[in-house]
Amino acid sequence: MHPMVKSALRRGWRDLNTVQFGMAPAHAIVLGPVDTATGSFLTLLDGTRGLPLLRDEARRMGLPDGHVDGLVERLARSGLLDDATGGGPAADALRGKQAVLDRLRPDLASLSLATSAPGEAIERLAARRSLRVQVRGAGRVGVVLAALLAGAGVGEVHVRDGGRVEPGDVAPGGLSAECVGERREDAARRAVRKAAPDRRPRHRREPAPHPAEDRTPPSSEPAGRTCAPAGRTAVPPDESGWSLVILAPRDGLAVHAPDPAAVEPLIVSGTPHLYAGVVEGTGVVGPLVLPGETGCAGCLDQARTDRDQTWPRLVAQWRSGGRRQAQACDLALATAVAGLAAGHALAFLDGMPPVGAGTRWEASVPTLTWHARPVWPHPTCPCGAAGRGNEEHTPEDRGPHETMAEQQPPAGSRHEAHAARLSGTWRAHV
Repeated sequence: MHPMVKSALRRGWRDLNTVQFGMAPAHAIVLGPVDTATGSFLTLLDGTRGLPLLRDEARRMGLPDGHVDGLVERLARSGLLDDATGGGPAADALRGKQAVLDRLRPDLASLSLATSAPGEAIERLAARRSLRVQVRGAGRVGVVLAALLAGAGVGEVHVRDGGRVEPGDVAPGGLSAECVGERREDAARRAVRKAAPDRRPRHRREPAPHPAEDRTPPSSEPAGRTCAPAGRTAVPPDESGWSLVILAPRDGLAVHAPDPAAVEPLIVSGTPHLYAGVVEGTGVVGPLVLPGETGCAGCLDQARTDRDQTWPRLVAQWRSGGRRQAQACDLALATAVAGLAAGHALAFLDGMPPVGAGTRWEASVPTLTWHARPVWPHPTCPCGAAGRGNEEHTPEDRGPHETMAEQQPPAGSRHEAHAARLSGTWRAHV
């Protein structure tokens, strides 16, 4: 182990014996009491020395035996310590790609603030390289979102869409004006490759399981075989194997009132999926659907029908109407949606608690004030999420602006363990 104080946090002395790491209240930590010699020793925790050398340095500075080990343990327990050599073989491989790591250092620094164990940040960053994400939609939201994921180190980001690039698809960070007239998928792939810090391996590999879960089939069926529940069709081969699918349709209706039938293969295969888009000047991010555990498109549709019996009639008219010449989707809102969706996606892919599960974030122009609206599992939805202990929740249980702090993974779910692991207060925040 080569201990290092997390470089993402700036250091300042509140007094002679109290040091503060970090400026922003979300991650700032106050540590004390710290004597003068220990304060000087902290500068040696830069990742260039192993513990034996650090012990020798401490003796030369007059610090007692055992002081270094106690300090390292204390800093690790506070979440302040990283390991310059930790993270396992995948992290070592990433360190071997110096140019790639240099591109990703800001992401690594950010991950260090969201993780506690030394070496955990680079381990998660390296794990992104084995993940596969599909983005469905190559418009102002979808391509920017895909480029953000690729730029953050996700190994494979595929964009799926039809038709050719139109002038209204062009967006900074997404499709350029030179792409107008080209096939959307081809243009999107180039944007993703350009954003990625390095090229993914050319050979095809088996998709890696999500780091937050074990995807071993629960039944006795052999791995790789997809079994459909009674009454449902089997999953097409191209619908499974994704770590996450993001639905970012160019038509805002498909995110405002998503069609449950369109994502049934994702529900059947157990593929997590996230909605993101803009409809009539309102940005929507979510829900993040964990099939069989959290509210899905079908739950949303049935809950709306419970509240408004005319909802199915309205949706049928909207879907059968003629295509509008231009969607109300300004660049600032589309970029904000892509950024928030990418943040939720990366947190989930990194194995963090799925805070966006069962929730839709909405913001409208011109204020862009985000509101969280719950999507509860519906007892009559065939997705089965209500059977995981959420039957007691109804849309009327909470107000329309329920905060994310009230959202929890379903009891007993495979994502609950991650939430429990990170929910404890191990930092003294300021």
